[in-house]
Amino acid sequence: MKFVVSPMHIISVGGYIVETYFPYRNIIVVNPTEEPIKIDVPIFSEEWIEVHRKLGLEITLVENDDSFLRAFRKAKIKLDKMKESD
Repeated sequence: MKFVVSPMHIISVGGYIVETYFPYRNIIVVNPTEEPIKIDVPIFSEEWIEVHRKLGLEITLVENDDSFLRAFRKAKIKLDKMKESD
């Protein structure tokens, strides 16, 4: 299955991680480009991270001890600054 991340948008794909031993509990995906980008879901392996970074997406990995809300807000602020500069 694929999702489309709209241009200049942010999403969380933690609910689509299906690997039991995946080292991250959530992944924040930012599309800083002017084009929609398709991403593969569900997420089965760590390879997914590099494959999607090569597409131009900014990937923030949320580990068990990290605050998801803090990481999401930080990524959102960065995206908002990019939007303002356009």
